Amino acid sequence: MIRFAPLMLAALVAAAPAAAQVRIGLMVSATGPTAAIGVPQKNTGDLLPRRLGDTTIEYIQLEDAADSTRALQNAKKLISDHRVDALIGPSTTPAALAMLDTIAEGKVPLLATVGSSNVVEPLDAKRRWVFKTTQNDDLIASALIRHMKKNGVSTLGFIGFNDPYGENWFRVLSAMVAKEGIRIVASERYSRTDASVTGQSIKLIAAKPDAMFIAAVGGPAVLPQATLRGQGWKGPVYQTHAVATDDFIKLGRDMVEGTILAAGPMLVIGDIPDANPTRRVAQAYIDAYEKRFGAKPATFGANVWDGWLLLERAIPFALKSGKPGTEAFRVALRDALEASREVVGTQGVFTMSATDHNGMDERARVPVVVRDGRFRLLPE
Repeated sequence: MIRFAPLMLAALVAAAPAAAQVRIGLMVSATGPTAAIGVPQKNTGDLLPRRLGDTTIEYIQLEDAADSTRALQNAKKLISDHRVDALIGPSTTPAALAMLDTIAEGKVPLLATVGSSNVVEPLDAKRRWVFKTTQNDDLIASALIRHMKKNGVSTLGFIGFNDPYGENWFRVLSAMVAKEGIRIVASERYSRTDASVTGQSIKLIAAKPDAMFIAAVGGPAVLPQATLRGQGWKGPVYQTHAVATDDFIKLGRDMVEGTILAAGPMLVIGDIPDANPTRRVAQAYIDAYEKRFGAKPATFGANVWDGWLLLERAIPFALKSGKPGTEAFRVALRDALEASREVVGTQGVFTMSATDHNGMDERARVPVVVRDGRFRLLPE
């Protein structure tokens, strides 16, 4: 038996290679007007694995309260002070857009959990570092337009946030419906923190559209729909996938009954067949969340989980090219994310490329209706 003197043993231990540690920044809006989105994202961050093989994973989570300036400050802090290797978040589109320069300058991959496609399109030098774990606007819009055509909708009234989320939706939707012969006959905006949209809804109803389209997020998306219903509007109302939360139904009650949207299959997992590739992954996430927090997670939390699933595939490849904390590792991580192929998540299947940093197809969306106070699968 070989015996080592204590000093020699200490030297050998010191010389042994340390296990790699990857640092991931988590950015959420668990307070403020989009708390319904940020809380499940924050909770999901607490569920993410702390090890990947021999590699330890450290998470640094910062709150921005849906304030873009604070979100930018958090991104700078995570990159410069904590030297993170990747970021997951934030909860809002304006915050994600505000930090594009910082992400690109720091060369840190961002797994964006926001709705708007303009965080990854057009795919320029800044957006080259951003990957998106939610469905792009055009993917959701195409399902809604299909429903409109099937049900004889030829004119639309539009109301959305007066920020990048609402404006990008108007840009995408207006171009797509025009190709299908559907006209937007009235267009209005409001702020996430507004307490009234009475004036806007009066104008929308006066235009006599066949249906209304609301481009807003979470609880604030209830306001225009409740106002329209309160003023007598009885026609169909379409919403985006950003209302895929039980809080939308709890706040809206009867006013949101019949709402039509498109969202990831996880929202109506009880109606999804076992053959759907995302069902098993989504159910595993739901089970873990319910065990920890005693409630079913909103789909917004699942977007954080899917961010981890993409990193889980990419990190081992990046470790072959550099050590965590170095630019070489971050560049390799970005390249590995871009090379993601058929990664099954909770919301869809991701296949990224140099020209597509979302990578989701029609498997990532199903038509949904609010019926009897629940989200239900809407037969096509």
